[in-house]
Amino acid sequence: MSEAEFNLLLDAVRDAMINEDFAPEPEENVVPRSWSYAATPKAANDNEGAWPLLPFPDGWYAAC
Repeated sequence: MSEAEFNLLLDAVRDAMINEDFAPEPEENVVPRSWSYAATPKAANDNEGAWPLLPFPDGWYAAC
């Protein structure tokens, strides 16, 4: 895609976002959620605690 084509695409998206015909309809059955900071959700993979440190076998190394 050339820069000119990309700029045309951006212009089309900008026009669509500004145009009132493309504005989303407000939802009638919206139920507001009450978020509580005291209730932290539990992770799906939480297995209650830290895993033990397992050493690398002899001759193995790690790098970041």
